[in-house]
Formats: sequence, C-alpha cells, structure tokens
Amino acid sequence: MSSTTVAATGTTAGARDHARAQAGTITDAMPVVPATGWPDPPADLDASLLTWAETVPGGRYTTKVLARGTRLRLRDIDGRACAHLLLWRAECPWERMNVADTVKVPWQAYLGTGHPLLSDQGRVLATVVADDSAHHDALCGTTTLADNATKYGAGTAHSDSPAGRELFTLAAAKHGLTPTDVAPSLSFFHGVVVEADGTLTSKGSAGLDKSVDLILHLPCVVAIANTAHPLDPAPSFTTGPLEVLAWRAADELDDLIAASADRDPEYQRAVANSEDVWAARHF
Repeated sequence: MSSTTVAATGTTAGARDHARAQAGTITDAMPVVPATGWPDPPADLDASLLTWAETVPGGRYTTKVLARGTRLRLRDIDGRACAHLLLWRAECPWERMNVADTVKVPWQAYLGTGHPLLSDQGRVLATVVADDSAHHDALCGTTTLADNATKYGAGTAHSDSPAGRELFTLAAAKHGLTPTDVAPSLSFFHGVVVEADGTLTSKGSAGLDKSVDLILHLPCVVAIANTAHPLDPAPSFTTGPLEVLAWRAADELDDLIAASADRDPEYQRAVANSEDVWAARHF
C-alpha cells in the first residue's frame, strides 16, 4: 500500500471514501454481483440469464446454491486449473453426490459428455452436457492436509498450497454442513487414466481455455475447490485460475429429460428418480 493511500485512510472518513471509491472495480479474481454484470460473457450466452459469475484463483474455493435447470460452466483459463467438485441436494443436504455410484451405475470411470453425477439415493443431481477438455478424474478425490504438507510444505486452507479437503470443509460450513459431510469429490481439468496393471497415471491438463458444462436436475449446494490434483507431478504448487459461470437453462433441462428415453436404462432410471422426488415436493 502506498504512503498516499495510508494517509488517505488514516481517518474514518478517509477510509470510508477510499472504500467507496472501489465500487464497481473488477479484478481478475472475484465474484461479480449481480452476475449479469459479468464484463466478458461468452458469445453463446445471454448475459441477462447469468446467476453466478466468478473467477476463482488457484488455491481458493467458491460455493453457491443453484436452482434446478441451471447450466454451470467451468473454464480452465490458462491450462493450470483443477476444479474439484462436490454437490449436495439443497433441499435435503444429507443427500450428496456419490462418486462411487457416479462411476459404477453408468459403467464408465471416465467423465465426459452425457455422464450423470449421481447422488447416494440413485438420483441424477447433474449431467455433463458439454466438454472439450476430456481431462477429468473420478477416482482419486482431492488432496489432504497431510499430503500437501509433505509435498509442498503446507496444506492448511489459508496457506499458499491449500488442500482440497481443507477448502471443502470451509465451503460446507457456509451451508451448515460439517467435515463429515465432505465426501470424495470429482475433479475436472486434470486427467487420470488407469493403466493395465491398475496404476493410476496423471495425464495433466488438456491446455488453456477448455471448459465443461453441467446441467442441474435438482437444486444443489455446489462447492468448488480450485487446487492441485493429488497426482499433480509438479513439485511446486502452480494451480491457475478457474472461471465459473452459471445461468438459467430450464428449457435445456426439459430437452435433456425428454432425450433420456434414448439413453441407457441406468440413466433413465436415475432421471426418473430425480423427477419423482421433484414432482412430489413441487406441484
């Protein structure tokens, strides 16, 4: 902080004037409120539909409650992001995304377009509807305090190399959830493959400006920790920024549900389970 700024904020009135002067300032790592004020919306998006717009720097997290029929886009800005994701059903947060079922029920361990993110009650919480990265992971979960402390020298939430579980614990607490509610997560933009001998191998990033889109079937608490992948081979913490955009897309959800008739029976059943619980709670 410059000496001029210090002098200007040396009184209550000066501090107030300085703070008010920052109104409307947008930095490269912050949420924009309202989201419709996002300065650079994608060409394929009507900015008036935005409900969430934020840039999350490496080593930080974000969380928001999103409505049914929301489309969520995660974008790896410079090819170094790793978006670890957790979902809880907003109306009944004891129901959460279950990574084991998300892999097992669709008979597919690799995430991509069309993949359902399933809850522990057999419901689709979200479906992947677009993906130009194809570098994701549903097997390793996120990082822990002990592992990051060993690898980087620190892993607490406010350190320079925070562990994903530490960040998720903070995100969960903002919704009245506890560390026991922080289950294994998915991660996007850092690929992992299973070798013939069962070894998990990092395939890294697909590069900059890649994105993945989800559509929510039910209202969800969304938590995203943008931090290093457990298999990241880099010796230092180098996670880059993540863009998070969400917008109203109820018609797209209707189309997705209608098209489920042509999908595999496991997906059809999971969609039916989601529609059943939604119809029972919302006339």
